[in-house]
Amino acid sequence: MMNRNKIPKSDEVIYRPYKLDIKRHNKVLVLSDIHVPYHNTHALDAAIEYGKDRGVNAVIINGDFLDCYQISSYEKDPSKRSFAEELKMGKEILEIIRICFKEAKIVYVMGNHEERYEKYMFSKAPELLGIDALDMYQLLDFGHLGIDIVRNKRYLELGNLTLLHGHELAGSSSSGVARALYNKTRTFAMCGHHHQTDEFSVKDIRQRATRAWTVGCLCELNPAYRPINKYNHGFAYIEFDGNNFDVYNKRIERGLVL
Repeated sequence: MMNRNKIPKSDEVIYRPYKLDIKRHNKVLVLSDIHVPYHNTHALDAAIEYGKDRGVNAVIINGDFLDCYQISSYEKDPSKRSFAEELKMGKEILEIIRICFKEAKIVYVMGNHEERYEKYMFSKAPELLGIDALDMYQLLDFGHLGIDIVRNKRYLELGNLTLLHGHELAGSSSSGVARALYNKTRTFAMCGHHHQTDEFSVKDIRQRATRAWTVGCLCELNPAYRPINKYNHGFAYIEFDGNNFDVYNKRIERGLVL
């Protein structure tokens, strides 16, 4: 592109999606909101087994894999696990996922809970920013495990399907969570973040349907900060055939996939 008037170089950051090659990775397992160390062991195990049974070749850890409890800005119980212990358990679970899906593409999306770490560093230890060993990529050993990381609220482009954690979209809605997702994206879209399995479908004048899905969580269902809620366990499996795709937005109850 031309700069005919020699305008000084900008610090502008170009926002681009992360694109998954759905020709190579056409069987995708989506795991959202695991919230280590407050994961539900049986729900996570059931989701992984479902993916193994279907021979998935891509796993997307779609935000809030870690809870980052002790470094949040909220009032905390000091008797809960330390951040160091949380990281250790997180690495153990990532290693299990890699062992279960040896040849699969694994993508880790930074959710609002992982962003707690970045915010903590910005406010409490800005002098340590830029040290590679303190970056989330190094802390969770992504290089060794062969895991891609998606930062800065970038969405994922899976052919005609847009995938987000869910916190990237500002504002709230009193309508259903999947309908709210559609209203904000106006395209085929999927997100986690809401800890609810939901689907919304709308047709245009030519009877072409557009759908949106929200995916259940894989963590405790009645956390202390919101013990009464509409949360449910779940995950998603997506199978692509060229530009077409099928979404299986699964619920889990008592450790069983419905």
